[in-house]
Amino acid sequence: MPPKAMYQRLNLYAEGSDAYTFEPVGEGGTARSLSFKRTTGDIILNAPNVRVRQPPSNSTRVFGIMGTISLSSSEYIILITGRELKTRFMGHDIYQATDFKVLPLDNSHTTEHPAEAHLLALVQSHLATGLFWFCYTWDITRRLQAHWVGASEDDQKALWETADDRFFWNKFLQSRLIDITVSNSDQDLSPYILPVMYGTFDMTHTAINGKPFVFAIISRRSRYRAGTRYFRRGIDEEGHVANFNETEQIVLYDPNDGGSIPMPRQGEQGSRIQLSFVQIRGSIPLFWAEVNTLRYKPDLQIMQLPNSASALQTHLTELVNIYGTQTLVNLVDQKGREKPMKEAYEGAMAEANLPEVRYRYFDFHNECKGMRYERVSNLTDALEEDLTKKGYFYFDTAEPNPRRIQLGTVRTNCMDNLDRTNVVQTHLAKYTLNRQLREVGIISKEDGVDNHPEFMTSFRMMWSGHADLISHAYAGSGAMKTDFTRTGKRSRQGALEDGYKSVTRYIKNNYFDGPRQDAFDLMTGAWTPRRGKSTAMALLVDRRPLLVRSMPYVLSFSLFMICAGLTLPRSSDYSLKYYFLFWFILLAASWTFIVAHGIDYVNWPRLNPPVDVIYYEGPGFRKYKHGMGWNLPWVKNAKGMLQQGQGRLKAAAHKLEEIEMGTKTRKERVD
Repeated sequence: MPPKAMYQRLNLYAEGSDAYTFEPVGEGGTARSLSFKRTTGDIILNAPNVRVRQPPSNSTRVFGIMGTISLSSSEYIILITGRELKTRFMGHDIYQATDFKVLPLDNSHTTEHPAEAHLLALVQSHLATGLFWFCYTWDITRRLQAHWVGASEDDQKALWETADDRFFWNKFLQSRLIDITVSNSDQDLSPYILPVMYGTFDMTHTAINGKPFVFAIISRRSRYRAGTRYFRRGIDEEGHVANFNETEQIVLYDPNDGGSIPMPRQGEQGSRIQLSFVQIRGSIPLFWAEVNTLRYKPDLQIMQLPNSASALQTHLTELVNIYGTQTLVNLVDQKGREKPMKEAYEGAMAEANLPEVRYRYFDFHNECKGMRYERVSNLTDALEEDLTKKGYFYFDTAEPNPRRIQLGTVRTNCMDNLDRTNVVQTHLAKYTLNRQLREVGIISKEDGVDNHPEFMTSFRMMWSGHADLISHAYAGSGAMKTDFTRTGKRSRQGALEDGYKSVTRYIKNNYFDGPRQDAFDLMTGAWTPRRGKSTAMALLVDRRPLLVRSMPYVLSFSLFMICAGLTLPRSSDYSLKYYFLFWFILLAASWTFIVAHGIDYVNWPRLNPPVDVIYYEGPGFRKYKHGMGWNLPWVKNAKGMLQQGQGRLKAAAHKLEEIEMGTKTRKERVD
């Protein structure tokens, strides 16, 4: 049976400064409107006969409630006010959110305070740059096999109840509505709780040998340990890894269809036979980081913590419980700066000794040097036995049970889980696709998809587009090596484009990713603000010494004076030798200082500053400590200053919490 119905369109009415009321559109007399009381902060599901006594012209059209979030001065409600119908999949409309509105719930709120404005800007930037997908009638967060497994248990449950917790991106934002629904049976807000997925969704109608089918790729990004390239690496204490993505390749085919490529008239074509192949990617499951120092290559740091083994065990056990047996494909280099990462990973896996987890190494750069990326097929050949055993999901809706189920996944990683990982996943997807299409009779046993250039063009474009979007979300630029993914060949033009992307990544990762990481932490609940402007204001204070803050200005002014001396007309014949000497010396000195203290000029996250990582002194590996500065007194105390600032923030938050608890207790006594 279908899940509980969700409201697909809402009219928002602002009842003065008292309340926001959402009234479902076209849902009949049994639909219940929802009110957010601005004076008390309560959320109330109104009785079926309660209607807003205002004309629709006074309303704002809303397509979903993203959730609520509390900042330093006020609580806000986040609304989806724009959507784009991207495709119709298995009879369900798939939308991408395009516009949002953030409304304050507190009457007395003000965004004039710098801290509140800063936090609100983080929310809005995250909404503007994210890739958010949703569906009102189908759980977009779960793979096809999980849909089939949970079909009987999920009967008549709401979408938020069946959603995969990892890929329910706005779960933290929806926590208030969920809590009300769980605690009060009369206040079932399920029709308003819309699960949103962060990821990619691409689908095409195609055909091979005159047999039409639907081909789709869905990528789901985990909300746990979410963030940017250099500020979220490795694993956390709960076993969650950075940049974890589940990628599902789907084929929908109906043997009874014939003649022409199906057009999406009703979205039902090709849904009788469902084929699914799932792969996963994620950061190396160790405590490690790459510490930005303004150099092109950050300092690699591997931390041997007491709970390293248990975190790895937790992560791999969860993967086995969810997906089945695991094959871990490691693509990092066995030489140079990545070698310690390979050795640490292999050492940890040897100690873990999990029977359902198999580790396999592939020296990607060495095997594919000279732009011979087709040699990735060597890895595919080596994994053939594993891929055969793990299989794929094959369900014919005319039969009660699937013909095949996928018994495990291949987990691929490189250092970033982006470029090398994309190439390998594309190869594994193509290998499995050949097996699937042969089994259902679209191609013969001797045939392969490479022999059908029109389809392969779509295949490559979809996989390269999928790679670009994952890379943009994590690294701030498109994926590299996509010329090979698109054309099957590596080109010099592609290498030049990769050089441009590398520079873009360097600039963004060092100078712009701090606020991006803050936005991820704020929206996923990794950092929760406490009420109080003085507490929040500490987020905006620059605690660096004056000397450090002044150096970029000295460098800029020196460069300006040198350019002025070269371009402005001379008023006399006096030699400018000493003039240029002075400014060049000042320029060189300021530049040397900035490079030596590079860590102080990286745009670090402010909400969860990685102080423990930057100044880690425990066992592990770190070959260099670039950017730590000269042996000056304030450098020695840098860690203490930052930790002291964090301590003050935590103490203030704790004090506020005590005040709130005391007020609540007194109120309960009065009641």
